[in-house]
Amino acid sequence: MTKQHSKQPSKAQFLKNQYFWPAAGLSAVVAVLSARQMIQLDAQQLLWGHRPLWLFLSVWALIALFGARLLERRGGVGVWKKMGLASLGGLLLGLGFPGLLPLPWLMFVGWLPLLALAQASQQAARPLRDFWPYAWLGLMLWNILSTYWVANAALAAGLFAIIVNSLLMLLPWLGWLLSSRAMPRLGYVPLVAYWLSFEYLHYNWDLTWPWLTLGNSFAQFPAWIQWYEYTGVFGGSWWIWLINLLLYRGWQLSGGLAASRHWALALLLIALPAAFSFYRYYSYQEEGNSIEVVAVQPNFEPHYQKFTLPEHVQADRYLELSLSQLDSTVDYLVYPETSFGYVEERQISNYPALQYLREGLAAYPALQLVTGLNAYRDFAPGEPLTDAARARRGSGGQQIYYETLNSAAQLGMAGQEVQTYRKSKLVPGPESFPFKRILFFMEPLVEQLEGTTAGLGTQPQRSVFQGKARIAPVICYESVFGEYYGGYVRPRTYGQPGAQAAFILTNDGWWDDTPGHRQHLYFASLRAIEGRRPLVRSANTGISAFINQRGDITASLPYNTAGALRGSMILNDRLTFYHRWGDMIARIAFFLTLLLAFSTLSRSLSAAKGPNTPAA
Repeated sequence: MTKQHSKQPSKAQFLKNQYFWPAAGLSAVVAVLSARQMIQLDAQQLLWGHRPLWLFLSVWALIALFGARLLERRGGVGVWKKMGLASLGGLLLGLGFPGLLPLPWLMFVGWLPLLALAQASQQAARPLRDFWPYAWLGLMLWNILSTYWVANAALAAGLFAIIVNSLLMLLPWLGWLLSSRAMPRLGYVPLVAYWLSFEYLHYNWDLTWPWLTLGNSFAQFPAWIQWYEYTGVFGGSWWIWLINLLLYRGWQLSGGLAASRHWALALLLIALPAAFSFYRYYSYQEEGNSIEVVAVQPNFEPHYQKFTLPEHVQADRYLELSLSQLDSTVDYLVYPETSFGYVEERQISNYPALQYLREGLAAYPALQLVTGLNAYRDFAPGEPLTDAARARRGSGGQQIYYETLNSAAQLGMAGQEVQTYRKSKLVPGPESFPFKRILFFMEPLVEQLEGTTAGLGTQPQRSVFQGKARIAPVICYESVFGEYYGGYVRPRTYGQPGAQAAFILTNDGWWDDTPGHRQHLYFASLRAIEGRRPLVRSANTGISAFINQRGDITASLPYNTAGALRGSMILNDRLTFYHRWGDMIARIAFFLTLLLAFSTLSRSLSAAKGPNTPAA
């Protein structure tokens, strides 16, 4: 007999062959069914709910499965292990971010799998090429789990946010891989600096998207982060990175005294800030005058109802809900973003719906109404135009230039002067065209798609409404920006004192009943802690709520509920350390990033020349 030798597949190879096609087939079926349901619901003018999550997850799984197989066929080493590490990291970060589950402590270990993946890639001949495909898929999973709900407002916007943001998140990692080769003694310092600079960039450039800032992760648990009044959310980002790196270093040392020291230090650095925060939380006392406020949540579905329902019908609901909570002791009545309009900014006081409300609320002459408005402003002949200027034909055929505004206005029932504010931190895409001067060649395409590159009109400084209190009128997306929000609170350069409280006017119904509106609510708690100012949220639908100076949500209305909420707000005039100094941690990191990037570049160029290359 002839003995035949055959190479038997390994157990891992057997499992891959056995489960690959069933997993790919299941993912494809889920993707097709999710897309089909979304198309059917859209035809019936119904919302998608969580279906974009299943669509994105199934497509992500297909990309991961076939991508791993492709990398393996091209000679990749440890492909499935690396894919597993990246996926685990994305899962931990996605579940640690608020919205799906209240597990922010997962963020303390969320970076460990990607750190292990990066370490393995450092040993490869081409570390960047070895690292980026896996890391991108892991970061994409984090983005999907945390922000899939954006697709309920616009599918293209949701896809863009997930894909592009996960690619941008790669840049700090790739920069660190380069710096670690040029300056290995610095360890992980460049990685933390690069990441904080990336987060800071997302607060300050045209394509703003600071939603996934690591420091936002603890927004649901204000008792843990009272020290944000000193550091803002970047203190939280730095905290998460520090704990991850200490735990990872301890794991690298594989036991022994040195590893125990790193783990003990990590636990200590979790416990000490938390202990201080709990002390500050339970000892903090709100002091000052108070105001009585009613916030209205009218609950008009924004996709198919809000902007088609006759305005007089909407005004009736506003009036009915308002009267259900009003009496002579109420100081302010708050309505959500874009409650009424389209109205010329200088004619707000004469707008029919607002006149109707004034008549209905005439029994309360001391009452101040703060409401969101769709507005516009006509430019006077010869007046300099802004970047948001548009043109239309007047009744006489003349060309009139104007700008569209997302505004807030304060009106007194006794006919006082109207105070206005223009939303100035705009949502990229629907409210502003990012990098307009660079991408000017895309304007014809945008106009063919029935969009506009003009964007909305803004104003250079925050306005504070004056009345019984000094109120910051914060419109929707603006409540996500800590240092920007501080512009309401800090005294004006021309002598006007800063805000004592804030009203957030928003419309969170675009995202359906998904984590989006809950995350937006929790972020308001961060602004309360950073500035020690109380807030009230009035949402068209979403969650209207009162939040005190400690960041506690003291009262709220559920999603998809029409109602009015009444409460007291204790005013505050004192400035916190954070609002005096702003995002100091991020600015230091940005300065350090410039130094590290320059040093990396110069050392890399020197190494490329070689030691025997004569100086130029």
